[in-house]
Amino acid sequence: MIRVVTIDDEPLALRQLEMYIGKIPFLELVAACPSAAAARPYVERADILYVDINMPDLSGMEFVRSLEHPPLIVFTTAYSEYALEGFKVHAADYLLKPFGFREFEASAMHLRERIEAARPRAESRLETLTFKVDYKTVRVEPARIRYAESMSEYLKIWLRDESAPLVVLYSLKRLAEQLPEDRFLRIHRSYLVNLSEIREYSRTAVTLDGGPTLPVGDLYRPALAAVLSRK
Repeated sequence: MIRVVTIDDEPLALRQLEMYIGKIPFLELVAACPSAAAARPYVERADILYVDINMPDLSGMEFVRSLEHPPLIVFTTAYSEYALEGFKVHAADYLLKPFGFREFEASAMHLRERIEAARPRAESRLETLTFKVDYKTVRVEPARIRYAESMSEYLKIWLRDESAPLVVLYSLKRLAEQLPEDRFLRIHRSYLVNLSEIREYSRTAVTLDGGPTLPVGDLYRPALAAVLSRK
């Protein structure tokens, strides 16, 4: 499935996108957001962002420019003069309102080709992860990971049945990209957890089986609540 997030301050536009997405079997709507701020917690889970340009507070263009590692971007707007500016920020496509289902479907088909062409190499890394530890190569199955903690340029990776963590030169973002997204979730700028390890959770923290208790960041709280409510 290709995961998408829609951003538009017009409720009718959001509902139209939701309807179109529901008709295409390979698309999955992660979140429909009325503003760029509301969408920020979901960006890391999206393969495609459908972004309106003219929005109050923060425009779609400004929002995309603020993203360090954006997914594929499709701008949706009624103003054709923004097309050139959109492609300057490497937008994958541009849908001019009002657009119909056929136009949306053709764009989605093209984007699927781009995503699937890039996926095989990335997905091959999910079965076993390889880390350098004390001049040795250590292989780790994702299912053994309980949680990971970021410490500047390093990570502490806590494994099942191990009393001490692996300490590796690695980024939390890179680890998140290599792990199955239906089993792992970033809950804080410094923490990523295996969802099966969560025993209790609240708005501000999660407690894992056997401990510890980890904080939940404000930006990551909506995504965590959405995932745990489904489970």
